[in-house]
Amino acid sequence: MKKHSNGFTPHHFFLKKSSEGFTLIETLIGMALFVVISVSIYQSYLSILNVVKLSTAKMMAANLGNEQFEIIRNLPYNDVGIINGVPGGKIPYQQTLVRGAYTFVVTSTIRNVDLPFDGTIGGTPNDLSPADNKLVELYISCAACYSFAPLTFTTRVAPKNLETASTNGALFVQVFDANGIPVSGASVRIQSVFGTPTVDINDITNQNGMLQIVDILPGVNRYKITVSKSGYSTGTTYSSADLQGSIPVTPHATVVLQQVTQISFQIDRVGTINVSTVRDTCTQVADVLFNLKGTKLIGTIPDVYKYTVNHQTDNLGAKIIGEVEWDTYMLTPQDIAHDLIGSSLLSPFTINPNAVQNLQLVVAPKIPRSLMVTVKDQATSLPLSGASVNLTNGGSYSETLITGRGFLTQSDWSGGGGQAYFTDTNRYFDSDGNIENGNPLGSISLKNIFGSYTSNGWLESSTFNTGSPSNFYNIVWQPQDQPVDAGQNSVRFQIATGNNQAPAAWNFLGPDGTVSSYYTTSNSNINPVHNNDQYLRYKILLQTASSTFTPNISDVSFTFTSQCTPPGQVIFTDLSPDTYTLTVSKSGYQNSVVNNLTVPGSWQQQEVILSP
Repeated sequence: MKKHSNGFTPHHFFLKKSSEGFTLIETLIGMALFVVISVSIYQSYLSILNVVKLSTAKMMAANLGNEQFEIIRNLPYNDVGIINGVPGGKIPYQQTLVRGAYTFVVTSTIRNVDLPFDGTIGGTPNDLSPADNKLVELYISCAACYSFAPLTFTTRVAPKNLETASTNGALFVQVFDANGIPVSGASVRIQSVFGTPTVDINDITNQNGMLQIVDILPGVNRYKITVSKSGYSTGTTYSSADLQGSIPVTPHATVVLQQVTQISFQIDRVGTINVSTVRDTCTQVADVLFNLKGTKLIGTIPDVYKYTVNHQTDNLGAKIIGEVEWDTYMLTPQDIAHDLIGSSLLSPFTINPNAVQNLQLVVAPKIPRSLMVTVKDQATSLPLSGASVNLTNGGSYSETLITGRGFLTQSDWSGGGGQAYFTDTNRYFDSDGNIENGNPLGSISLKNIFGSYTSNGWLESSTFNTGSPSNFYNIVWQPQDQPVDAGQNSVRFQIATGNNQAPAAWNFLGPDGTVSSYYTTSNSNINPVHNNDQYLRYKILLQTASSTFTPNISDVSFTFTSQCTPPGQVIFTDLSPDTYTLTVSKSGYQNSVVNNLTVPGSWQQQEVILSP
């Protein structure tokens, strides 16, 4: 074998290296292996220990069940029952019992059983003594026991003597959901409201949604019944006193001697309504008060509704209404500072079982005598957008609005220029100095210098925010008629839009979508080139052919649709105390006319149904 220059062969080299001990890496690997093996052994030990504990707990529970059965079997038959239950007896409904190191909760249920061999109560033949024997069920749980699944034990107890005719009746409770499907596992509580002995039963419905109580004491309106289930609505019976004198729709149950009383309840999974309150520009509005009322009645003469609650949105304009029962709900504004001008769900609206529904309420500052009109399709009850709604008093007032469109308006410029964003409603962004903005107050015209009007001038508005990408429809200004001596097209408009509220430059365009055209007729269609933009500015250009006449503008408005535009709705505000005629029309539908419509001093709603 060849030697290296140091005199060692390769074999000698490896021997020497081995004799020097373990390296640091080898030591760490060894320690890691030791830890893994140790933890595995410890976990295995814990698992075995837990299995032993669980087995012991189950054995203890089984012994406890047998112990309770022996106690029950040694009681006189008439004492085999639940304290304040049916059948009544000496067994507590629920007991906490300690056996060894384990604490168990034992829930006992005892029911009379009507066996079919001698007929059934209310059947053919009619069994006049339906309590043939008793079914005993024990439900044993242990909350502190590891992985312990509750155990259920059942047995029957029969009487020694022959039957005699019963002096009691039977009470059957049936529970359905909204679709008429039986609800199993629903909790049923039956309480006597008068008489002795006291009855207080807690049980659940079977697979058919039924709970049968046999051999229960008779009495008129003697038993209050409450039905519930986790995640479901609740049903209950009422007395007239519970409803301040109204007649209950579902009165307390009456049990008749040797007859079956069956009472039914409908419960289903509850839903959630996520409410937001905004302006038509999608700006959040805080602390808006409103009432939500269902249509289900629990009492009549006078009517008592199962659900009628005042709600208020929070400082972010939001409110989550949970555990809402399936029903049809009516929404009524209650806020002293705001009027409802539209909602994403038309009132009344339906909440289905287990539904999560978003409800957006569009509000505006309260103005006396406001009328909100909702237009629906007759066949579908869905909102109709694009319907023309005209309100007139036959004389000085006539206004037409289009459903499903929002609008922004400016009617005062007296605050002056220098405002980039439309926050102060009487200011604007800029002008060339040739515009008079306060004479008369609330209008703009050409400036008068020493008795002569300047030949032309322009004004640029602040930036309007529609709240979301929008479609624009019409630009409208008042007055529409200008002095003839001012010349043709003395009032001209251009519009600039974008999705940036502060662009480097605003590109003002006319009706053909170019910078060289102008809107010269009020209520003109806005070019669709502006659609899907969120921010808007307008530019007014005034000119006159005579130094002694000037055009003037008192109002500028534009209509649009956005995410916060209520569908199928319009609102008329600041109305005079008068009698009005409401006319609604839409292509493909018959016109609808409402005559002699009066508007009180507050907000009111008018619904109009259009037929094809």
